[in-house]
Amino acid sequence: MAIVIAGAGIGGLTAALSLHRAGFRDITVHERAAALHPLGVGINLLPHAVRELTELGLGDRVAALGAAPGTLAYYNRHGQQIWSEPRGLDAGYRWPQLSVHRGRFQMELLAAVRERLGTDAVHTGHRLLGVHDGVARFETPAGEVDVAGDLIVGADGIHSALRRQHRPGEGPPVWNGLTLWRGTARAPGFLDGRTMIMAGDAEQKFVAYPIGPDLINVVAERRGPGFAGPHADWNRAVDPAPVIALFREWRFPWLDVPRLLGAVDEVLEYPMVDRDPIDRWTHGTTTLLGDAAHPMYPNGSNGASQAILDARTLAFHLATAPDLGRALDAYEADRRPATTALVLSNRRQGPEHVMVLAHERAPAGFENIDDVIPPDELTEIATGYKRAAGFLPSALNERASLTPTVFSGILP
Repeated sequence: MAIVIAGAGIGGLTAALSLHRAGFRDITVHERAAALHPLGVGINLLPHAVRELTELGLGDRVAALGAAPGTLAYYNRHGQQIWSEPRGLDAGYRWPQLSVHRGRFQMELLAAVRERLGTDAVHTGHRLLGVHDGVARFETPAGEVDVAGDLIVGADGIHSALRRQHRPGEGPPVWNGLTLWRGTARAPGFLDGRTMIMAGDAEQKFVAYPIGPDLINVVAERRGPGFAGPHADWNRAVDPAPVIALFREWRFPWLDVPRLLGAVDEVLEYPMVDRDPIDRWTHGTTTLLGDAAHPMYPNGSNGASQAILDARTLAFHLATAPDLGRALDAYEADRRPATTALVLSNRRQGPEHVMVLAHERAPAGFENIDDVIPPDELTEIATGYKRAAGFLPSALNERASLTPTVFSGILP
């Protein structure tokens, strides 16, 4: 069975590794970039994603790239704590939460693909133009080329050509009015050195967490004039001074936000965008995965993790279903409703909704958070998101593996 994957991001590379682990061998990955480089900043891989990476034999390799936060804490814009909870192993999971540099993680996945599938498994400089009758057409520097596949997977991101082929009138991603600035800073740790913090509200927010020794990932966010549209760029460097000025009053006893922003090597600006959920990912022998299927706001730190779950689930059903059609139906039945719920939840701020409530109910701050948001309400917001995202500790720890043990007749 020939499988063609468009896109060598986290989702596409994990799909290649998952399919290989499930027994498939004729797999090629086609990436539009002329060369792959470790671009981006920090991301979080939640325990449900780390479980899948561990079962792919990559757990230790990925853990060596970054840090494992033990706590997630939410604060208001005055630096007062709203909610705190353990994360990863500290929360009772069998797998950690990992905070890593996105580019380094992608390069590790790429290295694993080349080790296991061969050095010629990934083709760069291949921009997907469309798919017709089981043939993917790519634009390359040498001209257009056709690649036939029994299955063609669109893992080509938020501007997916395969998605656009079946939804030509969808238009650009939907911008919610928030602009994000991201970067990494060489700086000593804060609090206990293992805490991921989020401070602010629906109008302005600051996020920071370690991704290595004395290396902090930072995210600043503000509602207001920005940019979006079809040419939104996730790697557009900007002058940090105006961003620092927005947070000049955010000096807490445990963290000086403007100072940390001033230590960032390079500030990258991009709009917070997503797309409306769709009612179908699969058309014939093609399907979507990751941001091509369900781009979502980064609230809850779940985008990369959901792409990894897509990849593993797709490979599982392809290996265990009696035919391709039923495999793709089962993949969508497992993943599309779950990711649709997450996209909509993230539009309501996801677990970060606690910061919105705290600001609405006590904009000037509070003496005791229990007087503002009852403990049961805080707990339900956190638990409800874990339930929707598929990483309640008990459910994840007890869930059956997505590594197939019984195989179908689809395999060659």
